[in-house]
Amino acid sequence: MSPLFDGVFKRDMAIAFRQKSELVQPIMFLLMVVTLFPLGVGPSPDTLQRIGPGVIWIAAILSSLMGMERLFRDDFQDGSLEQVMLSPVPLWQVVAVKVLGHWLVSFIPLLLLSPLLAVFLNLTFGMYQALIVTLILGTPLLSFVGAIAVGLTVGLQRGGLLLALLLIPVFIPLLIFATSAVDSAALQLPYQPQIAIIGAMLLLSVAASPFAIAYALRVSQN
Repeated sequence: MSPLFDGVFKRDMAIAFRQKSELVQPIMFLLMVVTLFPLGVGPSPDTLQRIGPGVIWIAAILSSLMGMERLFRDDFQDGSLEQVMLSPVPLWQVVAVKVLGHWLVSFIPLLLLSPLLAVFLNLTFGMYQALIVTLILGTPLLSFVGAIAVGLTVGLQRGGLLLALLLIPVFIPLLIFATSAVDSAALQLPYQPQIAIIGAMLLLSVAASPFAIAYALRVSQN
């Protein structure tokens, strides 16, 4: 990693851990959602096992939306985003580093908490294996695709609601394939096709999203 990209990454990490309340809010929201679902539908182990994968993925998507808005917010407010655009450094490379930092801060805690959530929702070991694979492949997709919408709305006041309206329909296919993979694992059926589709979506987003994010940021600045 070049010194510039190393500096961007370290700066984002420092800002994220300095604003501890914003860092903890998505994690607490995720835990509350997963905790409240069993209270609403009943504590039956079979019921929890059936809805568990969907609950975890819905909570992951909603909690990611809470932290998504800050991805470029600080850089936009202090003018550093404009300076990066005027510099000779390719903007798409900078935003790729920033998206990587967002994924590490937002979703690594979810991956670390996933064994506890799986036990809480009575998931079998096979279901948990499928769940963790979908989370590892699917959560970077949330960050890359979500960053495009963030780039379009970064200059708007209170763009969080618009961000949710833009992104929730886009994330529905990922939710369907991810929960389908875990359901297949619960029935001891092969779930490699769903994993392959999620992997293909991730590869496409990694290849195309940085350029789309850079274009969205330039549009929002004009």
